[in-house]
Amino acid sequence: MNADVIIIGGGIQGCATAYQLAQAGASVIVLEKDRVSRHASGVNAGGVRVLGRHVAEVALSKASMELWPQLDVELDADTGFRARSLINIAADESDLEILAKREQQMHALGYLHEKRLDQQELRERLPYVSPSCVGGVVSEEDGYAIPYKSTFAFRNAAERHGATFLEGVEVAQIRKIGPHWLVDAGSQRFESQYLVNCSGAWADQISVMIGDNVPLTHSAPMLMITTRMPHFATPVVGAVSRPLSFKQFENGTVLIGGGAKGFADRENNRTRLDYSKLAVGAKNAIEFFPIMKTAAVNRMWSGLEAYMPDNLPVIGKSVSADNAFHAFGFSAHGFQMGPIIGKVMAELVLTGVSSFDLNAFRVDRFERKVL
Repeated sequence: MNADVIIIGGGIQGCATAYQLAQAGASVIVLEKDRVSRHASGVNAGGVRVLGRHVAEVALSKASMELWPQLDVELDADTGFRARSLINIAADESDLEILAKREQQMHALGYLHEKRLDQQELRERLPYVSPSCVGGVVSEEDGYAIPYKSTFAFRNAAERHGATFLEGVEVAQIRKIGPHWLVDAGSQRFESQYLVNCSGAWADQISVMIGDNVPLTHSAPMLMITTRMPHFATPVVGAVSRPLSFKQFENGTVLIGGGAKGFADRENNRTRLDYSKLAVGAKNAIEFFPIMKTAAVNRMWSGLEAYMPDNLPVIGKSVSADNAFHAFGFSAHGFQMGPIIGKVMAELVLTGVSSFDLNAFRVDRFERKVL
């Protein structure tokens, strides 16, 4: 099979890239070794946030946030997006000091979207928060979406524009013959002019086939969700310096995360829960919201996620081969950036340049010498 572009990986980055390219008239094949949205893009917490971003990511994240409210209409689908605001809670005075330094840094860069809250403002927004919490910071436009719905919204829209998605097809070999990429996957051979690596926790293996070495690791972030509870929290909630990710959905269920890692078995394509760490996550939720003592956990799960040493993704061109591009290593916070990453990757493929400064996300950033 031939196409203008082959995309490896059917997560939200790959699906959004396929949509943007197909909409622009390019022929696209997406190769997914499992199922679309099977791993990180389908099992994450669905946070749609600008709050707390690394400064290198803020411009991309803010641009993506502008896209989220229009996605349901643009993609003719329900992504589950809700703008509920995001509050990171300050548990003590040291957290307030962290927030003060962060505010100074962000203001110096011209970013004003993070607003500090004193204790009274915190309690007005979160009446059930622990009285010991002393304040926080809020980003008003942040919220959440439903990961698998969002990923499939991009996939289905891409297919309507002519993109082809092949699932259960694992890449075995990649070669560059003249100006063309040859990809052997399953029992088939695919050929394209351009290649895009969006393969998540397996992206280092694809990168090596392209010619780029990358220090990628993988892990299994865990989540749990409760049975329905009376409504007590509208904003999405995090914490300044403690592991907490917390949101109550419209049906009353509460999703609890915070970055606790289970056991990742990439070779066998599976994960296993670490119940002791899940228990710590539950205790953190109770510490910040005592009402959670009455909660009953309904389900727990984990997924394979790719991590870079600096927790920044790889976004941009290959440094070893022409017409190859990367978008991976989002280190458990890439879901929100999916819409803008699709646009960025399409720009790179179609024009060779991006309107964003991608230098911090170079695939070879750990190899370059510091003078």
